[in-house]
Parts: sequence; structure tokens; C-alpha cells
Amino acid sequence: MDVGRTGIWSIELRTADPGEIRDAAAELDAMGWGALWIPGLGGGDILGDSERLLSATGSTKVAVGVLSIWRHKAAEMAAGHARLRQRYGSRLLLGLGVSDPAAAREAGHDYRPLADMGRYLDELDQAPAPVPPGERLMAALGPKMTRLAGQRTAGVHPFLITPEQTAATRALLGPQPLLAPYQAVVLERDPAAARTTARGFVSMFLSMDHYARNLLRQGFTEEDLADGGSDRLIDSLVAWGDVETIGSRVRAQHQAGADHVCLHVLGSDSPLPLPQWRELSALAR
Repeated sequence: MDVGRTGIWSIELRTADPGEIRDAAAELDAMGWGALWIPGLGGGDILGDSERLLSATGSTKVAVGVLSIWRHKAAEMAAGHARLRQRYGSRLLLGLGVSDPAAAREAGHDYRPLADMGRYLDELDQAPAPVPPGERLMAALGPKMTRLAGQRTAGVHPFLITPEQTAATRALLGPQPLLAPYQAVVLERDPAAARTTARGFVSMFLSMDHYARNLLRQGFTEEDLADGGSDRLIDSLVAWGDVETIGSRVRAQHQAGADHVCLHVLGSDSPLPLPQWRELSALAR
């Protein structure tokens, strides 16, 4: 599936007023973004929310980045994906995440990430209407999960990684699988204000074990993860400044091996960050 070079990642495209979401999706489609990404959040009607975007757009792909395999049954996802594929063509990319031990326990299972994801992929393959490998991807962070994604899905959608880690991920994947990193951005030139906004988002993930381990794997230290994140960590994970500066980070991700970079605007005071999306539209192509 061709998702283009850049996309928009947005919580608001799931949580805002449905009519406003449709209008915004149509405008984003007209801007030329390759894909609109929505998170799995805590579950909910991810297929219905995906269909809202598919129905409002013509060529832009819709990607789930990502749903928890513990909150959505594979059979239901396969059936829903097939229904949307029949109606809208091959425009839905189903992102899968194994989440963490707490999510597995809540679902009544032990946590064995590789085996759990492998079993879920088996169920997608064995469904009456299987989800094609090219229309699913994984939120892989560690090397073993990354290799599994490259073998059995379109590729990976990693969260909170630097261009340097993107290059390491590309080396693990090889040249063919899709590498579509998430990239948080703040359209703010003042360093203190930009870092405050960025830290307000990033800090919530620093106490989560799987994200903390991945950041340490990228070369950050325990000191970098303390107190909401050091300036070094924040500046490495979040692109802030004007459009040209943010564009430089997007180019760095591409040069490191990313096929597609999805931009998450932080710091909007409105239900939908349309002004920021319009400002960033120069990066859509």
C-alpha cells in the first residue's frame, strides 16, 4: 500500500465532533497527505472511526497507529477490515500493538509478546476474509518484534524514535518493508515554550517500562528520562520550531531510512489543530 512520504497522526481525528472530523479529513485529503493516522487509544470503535475518515477522503489512506491486540479480537478486525476494503478499496492499514503486561493481564492472559503477536497474526491469516500482510503493520520497538513485523506484515510504525534509531530499524528490516515512524512536532519558535509543550506529552510515556527501555536502547540515560525528560531527550524526540525546521527533521527521518513520516501536532488549543495542519501542508508532498 502506497501511503506516500508524509501523513498526519491525530488523536483528535477520533475524539472531536464527527462532522468536524469529516470536514477536516476532506481538507487534509485535498492538501495531499499520504495517510491519516489514528491511535488505538483504549479501544472503542476503531473500525467505525476509520470508516468516518475513509468516507470523507478520496485517495488518502487511513492507518490505525495502533490498536491493542488485547482489546480487539482478530476475527472482528478481519471481518471489519474486509468490509471496509470492499467498500473503499485497499485504503485501510491496520496497525497492531502487543501493548504491555498490564493489558494482557486485564484480558486474562500471560504476557509473551512475540508469541502473542504471532498468534494474533495467525488468526488474521486464518479468518474467512484474511487481512493481507500488506495491509497490516506493527508497532515494533525491539529487534525481535521488528524482525517479525518485516516477515509477516507490511512493516513497522515505531513510536518516539530518533532518526538514528530509524536508521538502526531500517538495518534490521532490510530495504523492502515499510518503515513509518511517528514524529511529534510543535509549531513554536520559543525554546522554553516549545519544550514545555513537548514535555507535557512525552513525560507520560517515560514511566512506561516498554517505552523507557526503548529510549535507553537508543542511547538515552536514566537522567534523561527523569523529571519529565531532559532537554536533550525532548529535542531529539520532538521537532519544534517553524515549518522549515520541522521539515528538516522529516528529511532526516527519510534520509535515515523512513519511507513515510507521520506528524503529530502538539499544543493545539482547539478541538482540531487545523491551523497547524494548514501551516504544515507544505510538507504534505
